[in-house]
Amino acid sequence: MSEHLLSVKDLHTSFTTDNGEVHAVNGVSFNLDAGKVLGIVGESGSGKSVTAYSIMQILADNGRITGGSVEYKGQDITKWNRHQMAGFRGKCCSIIFQDPMTSLNPVFTIGNQLEEAIRLHTNKNRAEAKARAIEMLTLVGVNEPAKRVKQYPYELSGGMRQRVMIAMALACEPDILIADEPTTALDVTIQAQILELMQELQKKLGMAIIMVTHDLGVIATMCDEIIVMYGGRVCERGTADEIFYNPSHEYTKGLLRSIPSTERMKERLVPIAGNPINLLNMPAGCAFCTRCDKAMKVCLDYVPMERRVAKDHLASCWLNDLALEEKAKEMAAAGESAEAVQLATGWVQNEGGEWAFDPIVAEEGGADA
Repeated sequence: MSEHLLSVKDLHTSFTTDNGEVHAVNGVSFNLDAGKVLGIVGESGSGKSVTAYSIMQILADNGRITGGSVEYKGQDITKWNRHQMAGFRGKCCSIIFQDPMTSLNPVFTIGNQLEEAIRLHTNKNRAEAKARAIEMLTLVGVNEPAKRVKQYPYELSGGMRQRVMIAMALACEPDILIADEPTTALDVTIQAQILELMQELQKKLGMAIIMVTHDLGVIATMCDEIIVMYGGRVCERGTADEIFYNPSHEYTKGLLRSIPSTERMKERLVPIAGNPINLLNMPAGCAFCTRCDKAMKVCLDYVPMERRVAKDHLASCWLNDLALEEKAKEMAAAGESAEAVQLATGWVQNEGGEWAFDPIVAEEGGADA
């Protein structure tokens, strides 16, 4: 059995369109352990939400997983049939969507929708399901829960509807909760309340959370690990401290520069130049190279390998390979072969003793030095 609660390995997801095949997720890998919080960050179109939907297998009709695996407690759920996946959703893994108004059915009461989810995944009768619905609304801080179960979604505020969505997601006590931009449609005050609520419930119930967002600031204090995605690929991953205080990919640095800060009140925010990548026309190399002011020729031609830049920090950027020259010299001095040095660092020494950057490029990238 896998030591991880959830293990995503080299996941590829594509969508068939009239203009061609869109490769929305290109080789994403990560692990999630019980009781941990994982943040997936990136701009719109980076592939973060599609990664979440691929785990749940709730893709649009034109979408499909084309490669890789998603292992839940050691079992590859991409091989499961419809019946098995129906049991997985809600009971083992639940999702909170971005806009609660469009996620709740406007013609059914709150109680009706909560009770349906509970009865679908448990053996509770109608009376027990209603009691559980009221209990869950109480747990997520909804006032007068016995009254709210009789109301329709339009009668509740945005923050209240999002609490209902959280109650619905947690009603069957899943091992994993996926939150897809859960605070985007809410004002700042309610955002803080919802995030605080999720942290409290996570500690109380011991579940694992995957937080999908475009805003690094939203997850700064609640994630054990952060993954930064761009162009359907993971460009950087690490602890929150490493990502915020030692970013090692130019895209991550750009995201951080665009966050307002009380320390830089008089400075203009610096946006990332250019437009998000067209997934129908992906470059041969790094997906971010067309927007990076430090791009090199190797960036245009080859996908960068994932390198370890610290104990709990990895990044896929050719600039990190350039920074490995000293390590290459140390390896050579220790008697390592030229091939081993080149494979580990991308640096090679010629007959004249001069060092040059000439990486051995793996077909799929993703090497961990």
